[in-house]
Amino acid sequence: MPSAPSTYAGVADVATVLILLSEFAMLRAPLLRSQIRLYAFQSLVVTALAIVIASTRHIEELYVLALLSFGLKVVLVPSLVMRLLRKADLELGGSSALGVPSMILLAIGVSAIGFFSIGSLQVHSIALPTTALAISAAVVLVAFLPIIFRADVVSQAIGFFSLENGVSVASLVVAAKLPLVVEVAFLFDLLLAVVVFGLIMRLHHGRTGSLSTEELDRLKG
Repeated sequence: MPSAPSTYAGVADVATVLILLSEFAMLRAPLLRSQIRLYAFQSLVVTALAIVIASTRHIEELYVLALLSFGLKVVLVPSLVMRLLRKADLELGGSSALGVPSMILLAIGVSAIGFFSIGSLQVHSIALPTTALAISAAVVLVAFLPIIFRADVVSQAIGFFSLENGVSVASLVVAAKLPLVVEVAFLFDLLLAVVVFGLIMRLHHGRTGSLSTEELDRLKG
């Protein structure tokens, strides 16, 4: 008979499921501030997961990574985006090419594809159970949906940032002992993306008075 999953594996699976559920909640949230808060919660779960792995598997470098992740993804990024929203005086996101029910159904479909396709590869890790990698793949695929279908800069930015959270969980599964400098490079890329998206938000709002990307879509040939 197969052995029962350990408490550690259960905690890791619950954490990754929470990350995926927060991604679904972002798709349902009409308020931009709610999407930002959900991203902060998702990032907090990723940070907590890194701490659990560090303490359980005795990988001290992950404590530094967790501290940097908390400061950047839980505190700094949400604060900067919230500040931009206050200056723009906007609450609701732009229109979407799909309605919320259609988005949720599509998200269920792509998350199932990601989960079962990666799960069939049987990638084993000393840090996390294989299920966590399959769920992280589902998070990455679902994160593409607001980037593709939402018509406002903030929702697209949050989708991109949450995609990075999915990649972070996947890296914890397959390469938890990766050198710290490589992990920090991922966070630096995120910080660079925040700067770029922040400039786009300010310039676009200054020119059009909104954060909708519908006018930009009309420029496509």
